[in-house]
Amino acid sequence: MSKAKSMKSTSSTQGRVGVLLMLSASLAGCGAGAGSAAKGPTSPNQPETGAATGTGPSPGSQQFAVVDAPTSGESGANRPKMNAAAEAAYNAGLEAFKRGDLAAAKTQFIQASQADSKAYQAFYSLGVVRERMNETAGALSSYRQATSVVPDYEPAIVAYAVLLARTGKPDDATDFLNQRQAQMSKSAAVTAALAEVKSIQGNSGEAQRLAQEALKLNPDYRPAMVTLARDHYRSRRLDLALYALKGILDGYGEENPPRDKNNAEAHLIRGLIYKEQGLRGPAIVELQAALALRPDLVEARVQLSSYFLESGNAADAQALLEPALKYDADNLIAHLNLGDAYRLLGRPVDAKRELEWVKTRDSSIAQVHYNLGLLYLFTDNFPGVTPTQAADTAIDELNQYKKMKPRVAGGTPDDTDELITRAKTKKALIDAKANESASPDAAPAATSPAAAAPAAAAPAATSPAAAAPAAARAPAAAPSAQFAPVTGAAK
Repeated sequence: MSKAKSMKSTSSTQGRVGVLLMLSASLAGCGAGAGSAAKGPTSPNQPETGAATGTGPSPGSQQFAVVDAPTSGESGANRPKMNAAAEAAYNAGLEAFKRGDLAAAKTQFIQASQADSKAYQAFYSLGVVRERMNETAGALSSYRQATSVVPDYEPAIVAYAVLLARTGKPDDATDFLNQRQAQMSKSAAVTAALAEVKSIQGNSGEAQRLAQEALKLNPDYRPAMVTLARDHYRSRRLDLALYALKGILDGYGEENPPRDKNNAEAHLIRGLIYKEQGLRGPAIVELQAALALRPDLVEARVQLSSYFLESGNAADAQALLEPALKYDADNLIAHLNLGDAYRLLGRPVDAKRELEWVKTRDSSIAQVHYNLGLLYLFTDNFPGVTPTQAADTAIDELNQYKKMKPRVAGGTPDDTDELITRAKTKKALIDAKANESASPDAAPAATSPAAAAPAAAAPAATSPAAAAPAAARAPAAAPSAQFAPVTGAAK
């Protein structure tokens, strides 16, 4: 069964920070590992409260998760308005993104940028889509095009820098942001982006200092608050992370109300911490809250799906994971969990497709071998596979998992040996039956106690909860901060 263990959405050690119509500040592995980021806007008409307040949307646009006004408090009056043709294509792109149709969104944003060469929001949102589609060079180019139109356009500036840091170029990201900071000394967003880059590099002290500096520039800049909490989480200071998240989501009493109780990113981080601490109920509540606010948050979908699989609720896991893959087609754990959901739903061909995809992409993932072993062991009449071949494959995959499985402190047992024994017993019964059919007049062979064991009684591994060896349970990775795309030019 698939584990809730969070994995990178790409092979990069920086983790995958998808942004679509939003900028992302990704989480690099620090202590607990990298985390795949939350992604995308809630809906074109419902911007989150994650940006600076006290400044209204800039002329010509508004954004998901981030108000489109400069965090310095300046007016942003130099921003051009999209023409009608570009606006129509841009809005169509936003609608496509809401459906999870990234290819259509990309096409529409390209059309918008072609219809109006100064449609900076279209360039930015195109960059977000391209980043989600792992088109790194194209994403960087699109972000730069947005800033070539509006040099102080913070969402594109931050997106460009964080993507550089995530893809192994933190020094380039720092140089870029330092140049921008010299030109935009009052920008809380640029300073907070520097904090995120330092956190990705593992320099927590500098990250904390810079995030605090951003809050001095703009005390209500919520992304900087989330950066503080996320950096604590990366650095394994879970109590401090929870304290910071409490201030954002709950507040500290009447005199200190919550700063941003509907911050999806903050709910996600708190859900991941609760999950790591074994607090199942509170973790589910937080992950569901994050997903209600931001349906495109892939990490929330993946983590919730693992809980559903553990309880045997494969249908709800499937409902979470199929949309997740629309927003992040290369998410290994989403494919892994979806394969297990299909197995439990009696869809072996679909299960095999998902699990083989994971195995092809990264054969070092031990869990995929375990899941394939379960699939071949407990599927009767596997299409295109003889019973003997299925038993042999189950044995091979489970033995491979046994070789690769992570060691667990205290020698926590798992059911791998039991499953291998069951697979061998199943094969012996199949062979014995085949021999009987080939020699109908032969005396019945004596049945050993092991062979006589009822094969119908599936072991604990048939349920997702037992199927997941304790060794595979690991802390979930943290999400990355993000800014969403602009919802379109003002009419």
